[in-house]
This record gives sequence, C-alpha cells and structure tokens, in this order.
Amino acid sequence: MNIIKTDKAPAAIGPYSQAIVAGNLVFCSGQIPLVPGTMEIVSPSIADQTQQVLKNLAEVLKAAHSGLDKVIKTTVYLKDLNDFAQMNEAYAAAFGSHKPARATVEVARLPKDVKVEIDCIAITA
Repeated sequence: MNIIKTDKAPAAIGPYSQAIVAGNLVFCSGQIPLVPGTMEIVSPSIADQTQQVLKNLAEVLKAAHSGLDKVIKTTVYLKDLNDFAQMNEAYAAAFGSHKPARATVEVARLPKDVKVEIDCIAITA
C-alpha cells in the first residue's frame, strides 16, 4: 500500500490521504474545487468547479502513475441536483470517450460549501 501526495492538487484538509495505491488500484479521496497553492474555491460556477475538481483528480492520478483514462468508477456528490446537466457537461468534456461507471448523489452540504465533490477508483496498469 502506497500513500500518494502531490503539491499539484490541494492538500488534504483532514486526516486522510489524497490517494492510496493498493496493488494496481488507485483509490482517490474526494476532491473539491480548490486551486492548489491558494486553497481558494475556483469560482461559484458549477461548470468551473467541476473542471477544477477533475483537474485536481487528474494530478493525483498522475502522481499515482495513472490518469483519467484509467478511471473505472467515480462518485459525484452535488449540493443541488439541479446542477446535474452543467456538471455532466464538464465531466463529459474531461473524460472524452472514456466513460467510467458512476454514481451521482445530492448531499446536504459539502466541505467549504462547494457545489461538487468527486472521488474515484482507477487502475495503474
């Protein structure tokens, strides 16, 4: 088991790792739309927030010798399901023709009151 940490994604804001590699699987903790370095929320736009979350996940995956093209499962947590269409558009743009399995759920609240959080499981091979 290897702990993954990169400065190219926001630091964990709690007692957890950005990701853990076990065998050829990468388990990424949920990312929220914080800009690495400043730890500020990228913008109030759900599209911008989704793009930033996926950029953050991509950097964590890269540090684990993986990538968005190797993601097998995501979970999307939305503060408001009315944002689903805009989130989905940004999500589809990031993944292109690759379509991992996914669950999307509405939640009462997310850290720092952001609109979206996404976690994922990927492979390294």
